Amino acid sequence: QVQLVESGGGLVQAGGSLRLSCAASGRAFSGNAVAWFRQAPGKAREFVAALSRSGIRYYADSVKGRFTISRDNTGNTVYLQMNSLKPEDTAVYYCAAPGTTLIGVSNIRLPGSYAYWGQGTQVTVSS
Repeated sequence: QVQLVESGGGLVQAGGSLRLSCAASGRAFSGNAVAWFRQAPGKAREFVAALSRSGIRYYADSVKGRFTISRDNTGNTVYLQMNSLKPEDTAVYYCAAPGTTLIGVSNIRLPGSYAYWGQGTQVTVSS
């Protein structure tokens, strides 16, 4: 039922910035947690950032201090602001939502907690 569409990816030099957007059908992000994951070639999908129902932000250690997750409930859009990008940030980035399932803080970083996923947007950081 829920469809998520990411945008904003592209090519950027190391040290640059990008702002990713995720638009959801209906009001999928209203009162729900939301997360960003990424997957590089040959690697498993990994957690990047999440925003809980209570407004608490969680980040992977590798992106702390550089990335910021936020959401606009009015526009039903979630954002990932990425600053000081590094070549190792190169990956396809996906937004995700849990649907009707309530996610505890112990599971908010797990891909299996999310029922809805976007198609992904490519981020490439050159050295």
